Amino acid sequence: MGPSKVKGRRFPLLPLRGLLVYPSMVLHLDVGREKSVKALEKAMVEEHLILLCSQAEVNIEEPTREDIFRIGTVAKVRQMLKLPNGTIRVLVEGLERAEIIEYTDNEDYYEVLAQELPEEENSHPETDALMRTVLNQFENYINLSKKVTPETLAAVSDIEEPGRLADVITSHLSLKIKDKQEILETIDVRERLEKLLDILNNEREVLELERKISQRVKKQMEKTQKEYYLREQMKAIQKELGEKEGRAGEVEELRNQMESLGLPDKVKEKVEKEIDRLEKMPASSAEGGVIRNYVDWLLALPWSQMTEDDLDIQKAEDVLNADHYGLEKPKERVLEYLAVQKLVKKLKGPILCLVGPPGVGKTSLARSIARSLGREFVRISLGGVRDEAEIRGHRRTYVGAMPGRIIQGMKTAGSLNPVFLLDEIDKMASDFRGDPSAALLEVLDPEQNNTFSDHFVELPFDLSNVMFITTANTVHNIPRPLLDRMEMLNIPGYTELEKLQISKNYLLPKQKKDHGLEEDQLQVPDDSLLKVIREYTRESGVRNLEQQMASLCRKAAKNVVSGTEGQIVILPDDVKDYLGPGKFRYGMAELEDQIGTVTGLAWTEVGGDTLVIEVTVVPGTGKLTLTGKLGDVMKESAQAAFSYTRSKAAQLGIASDFHEKNDIHIHVPEGAIPKDGPSAGITMATALISALTNKHVSKDIAMTGEITLRGRVLPIGGLKEKSLAAHRAGYKKILLPKDNERDLRDIPDSIKEDVEFVPVAHMDQVLQHALVEQAGIHL
Repeated sequence: MGPSKVKGRRFPLLPLRGLLVYPSMVLHLDVGREKSVKALEKAMVEEHLILLCSQAEVNIEEPTREDIFRIGTVAKVRQMLKLPNGTIRVLVEGLERAEIIEYTDNEDYYEVLAQELPEEENSHPETDALMRTVLNQFENYINLSKKVTPETLAAVSDIEEPGRLADVITSHLSLKIKDKQEILETIDVRERLEKLLDILNNEREVLELERKISQRVKKQMEKTQKEYYLREQMKAIQKELGEKEGRAGEVEELRNQMESLGLPDKVKEKVEKEIDRLEKMPASSAEGGVIRNYVDWLLALPWSQMTEDDLDIQKAEDVLNADHYGLEKPKERVLEYLAVQKLVKKLKGPILCLVGPPGVGKTSLARSIARSLGREFVRISLGGVRDEAEIRGHRRTYVGAMPGRIIQGMKTAGSLNPVFLLDEIDKMASDFRGDPSAALLEVLDPEQNNTFSDHFVELPFDLSNVMFITTANTVHNIPRPLLDRMEMLNIPGYTELEKLQISKNYLLPKQKKDHGLEEDQLQVPDDSLLKVIREYTRESGVRNLEQQMASLCRKAAKNVVSGTEGQIVILPDDVKDYLGPGKFRYGMAELEDQIGTVTGLAWTEVGGDTLVIEVTVVPGTGKLTLTGKLGDVMKESAQAAFSYTRSKAAQLGIASDFHEKNDIHIHVPEGAIPKDGPSAGITMATALISALTNKHVSKDIAMTGEITLRGRVLPIGGLKEKSLAAHRAGYKKILLPKDNERDLRDIPDSIKEDVEFVPVAHMDQVLQHALVEQAGIHL
């Protein structure tokens, strides 16, 4: 039976921490705080009644009025038991709600004046419906939550009072004190049931979510544990079979490697997928080897590694000058690239094409460029490549498939921004296996090569940071679309003076070092070097010259080792003792003026060359014979020269019917060497007119130019190389087309000093200079 209902009664107050007691609840409490113990003692002296109110904050040791909720529960103390550690265990029974009206200041314990709040009688049909719904929801809650036993439901179902039902159910829910207090403070029974229903709904949703999450986590855990267990089993089986770690060890190693590389996401995804496939394959499967090879390639490629560019222009210039003599234009172009890179930070790699005869240092210049930029250097030779797959790779379904040469080069470089040399780009061929030059179009296009696609790798690879350098002996054989993508840098042959400097400062010291000779053990004065250059080599580059230097060093080394000489000086007269008699006569110019013999100048893949053209006229029936392995273009030049001579026969003082009574033979000696090109027109016409008019041609003159049927002289290419050849051969005057006058600025001054260049626009001027006795022609 509850206490008598007097308005406002005094109660000792027991603040509860992390706990809330509802009316009709019986439970044990452990009381330890001094004030709380005193409050209990006070209650025991009186009617065993005490007011239990919860603290808003658990951690507060000595709560003030603000820290304690205003509504609590009046409880009866049923039992008190002192525990050995000084705390008191009490059994309390909640009786009814009460609201604190005022606090009484008391030193020893909390005492309050409180107004009891009895339950109202409520037998409304809506209340019954609410009770049923609450019970249903509570049943669902019990089914989901493992914290409440099913027996609790049976006990709760027997409660008939709606207010008490709400209290008991709330006491079984694991709610925050604030939420429990809210139920305690709701005096109206229907309102209390509605709030409880809300709380139960929320709790049920949270529990369902928790269950879903825990099931998902459990599944993942089970899968991971299962995989781990199976892997361990596999390892054990492989161990028993004698396979050392087998595929599992291999896969683990690949995974570790992949993690340590910091690959881009797309690449990592692909590698992971392939490693998973590899893991599931039997060790004996052939496909496993293919996948392993593929993964190895993907891991070996530099997807994000870059070297730092050394942007010191002065240093780069010093490096280039230390390695090569001359070659001003290519060096200047590299320094320009460096300067722009310094200003822009990110510049698409240029594609340079170094064109020039063999032995002028194209390949070694590319190597120097890499050294001056502080980049990795890779070289691949395209000579004889006739299969597109060599550039782009094979699909990995083929047996022995490999990536193309470009990707292989990038792997070798190990960085995304090397200097990449494509050597001999003009020597590529195409056949039924595709056109490799077409595959290079994507590689050498700065707009496309950031996503270069190799058939083997299958993932786009970025080549936009690569500095591509290509080399070629001649531009004619490079397909036009490929040529458009490249910046041409012509490297002509060297003059005698340049060759002298190169052999003195580069070739000879290098060969001495290679042959183990000290600096002073072998001396070769300049005039001896010049003799070697003039009489033992005839080339645009210096490769042959280097071989001769090597030969000198070998012979000198032999003399040093055999002890015949300690210090060797090779004078001009001694050169033949080392290299044998001279292979070439210095200055191949004719020794005297001749009739029907004219020296032309030709441009070949190996540089410029002199070409002697001979014409003989003999009585006959008008046959024109051409010999000397001439190409179609050269034969057409001969026909044009012949027709021009016929049209001008009268003015030239030649019988108008010469072509009917004579056979004409045009011959170009050195028949084994194929000759072609349009620049021998004026040479053939001069030789023909000289033979027909019986006039001598000056021995000091060499000429180059194309001829029209009306006698105009048309421009030609390769003037610098041709001039070098004429100078080498000792000619003093060169006739060149008037339109080529602008090319004279490229001719080295050392040649201009020795050779007179005469621009000619018409055949008349050619004859005036070439024929020794003027014909007195006025056309």
